[in-house]
This record gives sequence, C-alpha cells and structure tokens, in this order.
Amino acid sequence: MKKIILIGGGGHCKSVIDVIENEKKYKICGIIDKPGLLGTKVLNYEIIGNDSDLEALAKKFKYAFITIGHIKSPKIRIRLFKQAKKAGFILPFIISPTSYVSKHSKIGIGSIIMHHATVNANTSIGENCIINSKALIEHDCSISNHCHISTNTTINGGVKIGSECFIGSNVTTKENIKIKKNRFVKAGTILK
Repeated sequence: MKKIILIGGGGHCKSVIDVIENEKKYKICGIIDKPGLLGTKVLNYEIIGNDSDLEALAKKFKYAFITIGHIKSPKIRIRLFKQAKKAGFILPFIISPTSYVSKHSKIGIGSIIMHHATVNANTSIGENCIINSKALIEHDCSISNHCHISTNTTINGGVKIGSECFIGSNVTTKENIKIKKNRFVKAGTILK
C-alpha cells in the first residue's frame, strides 16, 4: 500500500479514514492539524504535524489528502490543497468501494467519492471535491473544482455546477440547470 498523510483532523477526516481503510490502496501514516494537537490521535492515527510542516513531510511521504470539510466556506480546503501541491505532494482521488463510479466519468485530483455515492456516465468531477455519502450525480453533469455535494443529494442529468459551491443534504436539482460559482444551497432545497 502507498503511504499517505491526511491534512485536517476533524469530523470529515474520520469519514475519509473509513473510506481509505475500505479502499485498501493507501496506508495512513499520520494527520496534519493544529500545533496544539500534536501527538493526539484521530481514530488511532497520530497527529504528526501542522501545515507549516508540509514541505518537510513531502520529502518523506509522496501522497497527501485534504480531510477538512466544506460547509461555510471552501477557503481553508483550497488553501491547503494549493499548499500541499506546492510542497510536492501527489493528491490522489479516492473512491469508496461501496460507491458506483462509471468508467465513462472523470474524477479530478484530491476529490473523494464517499460511501454509496453514484457518479454516472459522462460526468466530470473537478479537483478537491467532496461527493458525500449517498449523493447521486447523474449522467452528463459537470461539477467544477472545490465543490461539496452533501449527503443524499440528487444532481439530475446535465447539471453544471460552478466552482466552490456547497450543495446541502437532500437537495434535488432539475435537469440541465446551471449553478453559479460559490453558491451555498441549503439542505432540502429543490433547484429548478
């Protein structure tokens, strides 16, 4: 297994750990978080440094993954994603073995497809995205970089989502609509 470090030790990190453990492609070698948390653990994985240590850690580890969530703003995820890339890490995409991702779709670097999500044919997921548990992304969709599609959301066919969007839990979209960049869509909304 390839060695990987995780950047961010909060609640989303725990969900990502579960996906990585189930995918069995990467061995988690530590977590990056706030300096005051050094030596503590998240689901038995030690916090081994903070974001100022990324350049040094890139000499020891080839792979990293952003495990900070995105609800109010994607800014921290974007900053850390860029910082990890600049440090020289490879940021893979990670796919839960319980999800379905069409072989006719594209997944960008640093993105995660969580448990029981579906990404259908001719769909493109950008970089550093979260496709959360049980989300359905139908055919011919385009999701730009740094988006979070929350739990149990349905993005119907042909929808185009701009970068840095947060689409809340249980949102349903009409087909073929466009969602502008940096939009926050609250849980349970129906977008027409």
